[in-house]
Amino acid sequence: MARVRLGVNNCFAVKRWPEPREWAEIVSHELGLKLVQFSYDLLDPRSPSPVIDLMVEEIRDAVREYGLELHSTFTGLAAYSFNLLGHPNPVLRADAFDWYSRAIRVAGELGALATGGHVAAMSHRDWSSRRERVLEEIVSLVASLTSIARRAGLKMLLWEPMPVPREPPHTIREAKDILKKLDSRSRIPVRLCIDLGHACAWHYEEERDLDPYAWLRELAPLSPAMHVQQTDGKADRHWPFTDEYNKVGIIRPDKVLEAIDESGASEALLFLEIIHPFEARDDKVLEDLKRSVEYWRDYVPA
Repeated sequence: MARVRLGVNNCFAVKRWPEPREWAEIVSHELGLKLVQFSYDLLDPRSPSPVIDLMVEEIRDAVREYGLELHSTFTGLAAYSFNLLGHPNPVLRADAFDWYSRAIRVAGELGALATGGHVAAMSHRDWSSRRERVLEEIVSLVASLTSIARRAGLKMLLWEPMPVPREPPHTIREAKDILKKLDSRSRIPVRLCIDLGHACAWHYEEERDLDPYAWLRELAPLSPAMHVQQTDGKADRHWPFTDEYNKVGIIRPDKVLEAIDESGASEALLFLEIIHPFEARDDKVLEDLKRSVEYWRDYVPA
């Protein structure tokens, strides 16, 4: 049986509780969790050195003070808005490589084991006419980033499968192929961060690509970190696990654990990634987070 732990991506804190001691207190005291994944929506890794130095110190102090474990850093909504390593313009691909290089260095300074997230989005033209050539370049850039990550002390990079076909990988086969290409070219392992709400792409190869449990059965051993959200399987919802959404949602903790066990994975870290609209009331956000943790705690220890 796999060893599974529950944690949270602190994207919930963006613009609401931006100071490290604020979100750290919520994670520790309000949610009763220890494991946290840090969202780069709370700190731009390309901020100038004095800013980075100050914030790294504050984050490390808050993590230590509240007894948290900062496992990894991750792209947020801001970075997701960009094509990053898939941009058709080579100048902007180079700029994205610089962004990721700095994200890696900040992750190392924070004492994280990994960083990653959204890696690349192809343009419509590139995906339609030369997707394999563009994907090969993306893979080469990620392989180069592993050298930087190794020097920064990271143990792995995390590549998140996405629900948009232009944002590889979006199918189970594509995910396997990408990892296979990277195996012999990487200085540290590149692994997945499966999101249970991302199995909803409009272009897919097999029905299993639309089944979040099939993703787990096939790839959980290669996805040490996973994002957990409630969804109806029709879009990338990032709903909380409250009674309202559990009635229409397809994600069930018992089925998640069963699929992970069937995969043969020895361990898995489940990070709640619940994203409310910015106009949602702060007290509602916090209450939904608490209910979500309570829901999962019946199945997974913190």
